[in-house]
Amino acid sequence: MNAQGRQLNWWKSQLGYSTLAEITPMVLGEVRDKLQKGREPATVVRYMAALSHAFTVAVNEWEWLDDNPMRKVRRPKEPRGRVRFLDDDERIRLLDACKASSCEHLYTIVVLALSTGMRQMEIMSLTWADVDLVRGRVILHETKNGERRAVPLVGHAKELISTMAKVRRLDTNLLFYSVVKPEVPLFVRIPWGKAIKAAQLDDFKFHDLRHTAASYLAMNGATLAEIAEILGHKTLQMVQRYAHLSEQHTSKVLSSMNEKIFR
Repeated sequence: MNAQGRQLNWWKSQLGYSTLAEITPMVLGEVRDKLQKGREPATVVRYMAALSHAFTVAVNEWEWLDDNPMRKVRRPKEPRGRVRFLDDDERIRLLDACKASSCEHLYTIVVLALSTGMRQMEIMSLTWADVDLVRGRVILHETKNGERRAVPLVGHAKELISTMAKVRRLDTNLLFYSVVKPEVPLFVRIPWGKAIKAAQLDDFKFHDLRHTAASYLAMNGATLAEIAEILGHKTLQMVQRYAHLSEQHTSKVLSSMNEKIFR
């Protein structure tokens, strides 16, 4: 069962005995308060969004309700997204540690994460059928938001994958596979942890490689819309956390415009 299914099951356990007429904003607010105990605000918002979507379908498609009662229920405020990215020295230390790792694919995996912003799940489930070296891209069929997207494969990352393609195993279609069971994706938690320790990095998770890629894009002049497209976000809200990193680029754009019109 996926995350949304579990969320809806929780609501069912709380409201399954009620008729639609009995599920008012006040009732939902009381259940929301119960939901907040022991859960992070972001988690509560996801639970509320799942039920809100169900109500929207009931209103628009089934015409069981005139309005979505969840619209009137206040959602907890989510904290600003965490942004931890590697500075130049940290990046060098981490890549050196990955090269020295006993896990032969760890270096390539980390380079892919840094150069594309792909999630760990997306990288570890890659198959050779997803890789197009001629066009220089990777097609992701299974993503967090459920939509297929193409990710550019360029530079050093493309070189590493091209080298892998020349000596790939024929008994698995996975790029990164378990040595014991080639049909199963590689589990990198242990070698990743050792590399983090060897690189002497504090408070750094694998997902922060994605933040690092986005941060580098912002600092190199990418717009928030471009960052959102590369990372696969549907809205700009998810990439607003990188806005301050692109201020220098924005300043240059404004300076150039002012020079032209007030010359």
